[in-house]
Amino acid sequence: MSCAAQEVTLVGFGAIGRSIFQRLVGSMQTRITHVVVSTARVETLQAELGSAVQVTDAVPATCRLVLECAGHSALTQHVMPALSRGIECAVLSVGALSDVGLPEQLAQAAEHGQTQLHLLSGAIGGIDAIAAARLGGLTEVTYTGRKPPSGWRGSPAEVIVDLDALIEPTVILQASAREAARLYPKNANVAATVSLAGLGLDATQVRLIADPTVTENIHEIMARGAFGEMHLTMRGKPLADNPKTSALTVLSALRFLHNRSTAVTL
Repeated sequence: MSCAAQEVTLVGFGAIGRSIFQRLVGSMQTRITHVVVSTARVETLQAELGSAVQVTDAVPATCRLVLECAGHSALTQHVMPALSRGIECAVLSVGALSDVGLPEQLAQAAEHGQTQLHLLSGAIGGIDAIAAARLGGLTEVTYTGRKPPSGWRGSPAEVIVDLDALIEPTVILQASAREAARLYPKNANVAATVSLAGLGLDATQVRLIADPTVTENIHEIMARGAFGEMHLTMRGKPLADNPKTSALTVLSALRFLHNRSTAVTL
């Protein structure tokens, strides 16, 4: 492996981007050289971060690797053009791929640029097992997302049930992953990641539950196929400065960067 640190352009600087940036300060393997944000934020963020990194509103032409953590619109605004120019990209906003036609457009852009698009696992585990099982034949994949009632505020769940009056776990949606992503976009990333690793957005079933007996966000995956059967439950801790985001999302990005800079990967 090269002794030089890999250089990364970070697209987005919200809670996730900031956490990734802070954890890489002083790293000998990875250096954030550019941060891409909206034009309105460039000057203020540049003053905050100083001269060690360049803040801009577009992916620079000299970039070799983009790490996206900005939200769904960034895939069309920044990632797709970068792929077309031959820039390798890794994305955390996997839920955006539930939009009809977008996965094909991103794949075409990567093929045109002769590069790769990496979909990071984010807040969920077991993705490698699901992707491997798919090669042998999957028959069923179900994702269940369980949150306390307060975690569903600002969503269609408020119309379906009285969140303040719940005394037992209540299913607020049972549908395909594509429909779940459309109705509950804030929960789209995990469901879309599970789907794309396995049976696809239309064949993967999703259940969303408002559960007054829990205080954390719980992800459950069930998969069946020629390999056997898998059950996975994760109780993720949130980022300290963004309770709606799993800390594992940040760690999955750091793992990807680590694997690109080490001789042995797992």
